[in-house]
Amino acid sequence: MNQKMQLADILVASAVITADQRDKALKTAATAKCLFGEAVVKLGFANEDSIAVALSKQMGIPYASRENKILKVEKGQGLEKIITESYSREHLTLPLFLDENVLAVAMAEPDNVMLQDNLRVMTRYEIQPFVATKSQILKAIDEFYQGGTSLIEKTVDESDRQTAAGGGKDDEVQEIDTSDARLDLDQAMSGAKDAQVVALVNAVLKQAVAERCSDIHLEAYDEKTSLRFRIDGVLYERMAPPKKTFNAVVSRLKILSKLDIAERRLPQDGTFSVKLQNRPIDLRVSICPTVYGEKVVMRILDKGAVELNIDKMGFEPKQKEDFLAAAASPHGLIFLTGPTGSGKTTTLYAVLNTIKTPEMNFMTIEDPVEIKMEGLNQVQVRANIGLTFAAALRSFLRQDPDVILVGEVRDQETAQTCLRAALTGHLVLSTLHTNDAMSTVVRLIDLGIEPFLLSSSLCLAAAQRLVRILCPHCKKPYKPAGPELEMAIRESQLGDKAPDPNSVIFYQPRGCDKCARTGYSGRRAIYEIYRIIPEMQEIIYKYGGDLARLREVAHRSGMWSLRASGWRKVLIGLTTAEEVLSVTTLEGGDPGSH
Repeated sequence: MNQKMQLADILVASAVITADQRDKALKTAATAKCLFGEAVVKLGFANEDSIAVALSKQMGIPYASRENKILKVEKGQGLEKIITESYSREHLTLPLFLDENVLAVAMAEPDNVMLQDNLRVMTRYEIQPFVATKSQILKAIDEFYQGGTSLIEKTVDESDRQTAAGGGKDDEVQEIDTSDARLDLDQAMSGAKDAQVVALVNAVLKQAVAERCSDIHLEAYDEKTSLRFRIDGVLYERMAPPKKTFNAVVSRLKILSKLDIAERRLPQDGTFSVKLQNRPIDLRVSICPTVYGEKVVMRILDKGAVELNIDKMGFEPKQKEDFLAAAASPHGLIFLTGPTGSGKTTTLYAVLNTIKTPEMNFMTIEDPVEIKMEGLNQVQVRANIGLTFAAALRSFLRQDPDVILVGEVRDQETAQTCLRAALTGHLVLSTLHTNDAMSTVVRLIDLGIEPFLLSSSLCLAAAQRLVRILCPHCKKPYKPAGPELEMAIRESQLGDKAPDPNSVIFYQPRGCDKCARTGYSGRRAIYEIYRIIPEMQEIIYKYGGDLARLREVAHRSGMWSLRASGWRKVLIGLTTAEEVLSVTTLEGGDPGSH
């Protein structure tokens, strides 16, 4: 509250707002849980620039903007190594220049003393704050860390220049009505086909593919729009389309996805394909209505970027051997578990690609079919016409299959049909949503599978997560502290093969041009692979889902957990301790965890 009152008093003293407006803005900030300055702008009492100028004058802090060239940061100073892009975006700060032991930093909240203290400790420089607006800082971050003006920004700037020069009229790209009624079809079509909107959508797609983006998030709020790219599992803000063109952009995406452009009350899902950089790109589009418009999420399925090579999946040699041994079985169940987006489908397809031969009949049922592979008979779930996982499986059993891939087991009927297929001489691979591999047993028993049948049919239970891989060009070595090093060696379950603590070096992200200043470049899977050996079969038969007994046998047999697999990647310098700890948990019955 002190920071809000300080800024509030400054704006009143500078005659930017009145006392009554201050009181209203304070109430709005408390209700909406936003910053006081944002509340002032939202209520229309002042704009960002006037607030920043008032702060500059009253606090004696220099004002930085793109107009006075201070926010045009000069390259080659090494500033990106001092403050990373992720930190700049999160805290709305931007390093400007370094003068001896003083670092100049543009800040949206120059009165935030705690942020200045944190910067001082993190950078080891004295901090000279400059006040700047949030929107201008975000644009400057894009320009500085992205190595130049983004394709999206160039497209928007070009559109603005055409409008200003008379090359286009303001009403050519109309903001479509956002009432609950169905939209006017002619209005929606007109906006969606406008050349500026088409160019903007193309720019977003091109930039997303160039930045190795997996998902595009496009959102509307009361006063602004938001565009974010998910890169290596983390969302990064990018320059968003102007508010006036937002609904026209959504309509354009609906047309491409063959959706109803006049319907904005109900969720819609669709797909479309484009060709970029001479390779086909599939996009899966999900549109959901919100109170301020529609939220669009596009999943990018880049066929050219998917390499179904089992040697590049992240398996340790013993894990790969166990998985392929189970996949070579003439019949049985193989389950791979993990959250949505953890790469389960890619791993299973890499396994199928390894064991695929013309002498065998492979059939898959998926929702949706994300990877198309020659030599496989792939079926898309269509629940609206009765083609469910279970219905397709029943049909598969009359198609003389050798290997069946089921995209996901979601219900009792699908689970039991998978079991029947395994018991009648077929190899069945599928996925489940459980926290770890051994919980597969508990989940299947909960779905109605009898333990005595499961014990004789389950060949392998596995789990996987994705961790970001350090950029090899800029990763920074450091000597881990005692507790961190002890944890890594203990939980890696290496036993007698554990490295000499004095020789262990860990790495942390730094950021460079090659990794877009993130410090990471790509992701790799970590696994736990539990081959169901006779001793485990006996436990399942006698005790059902006794996870403690199963894990004890697994680790005694040389198998290890997700956490152990992750620590092994840390010890060889592939990823960071923070990444592993963020995606894994300790197993309650893991002997290697105590």
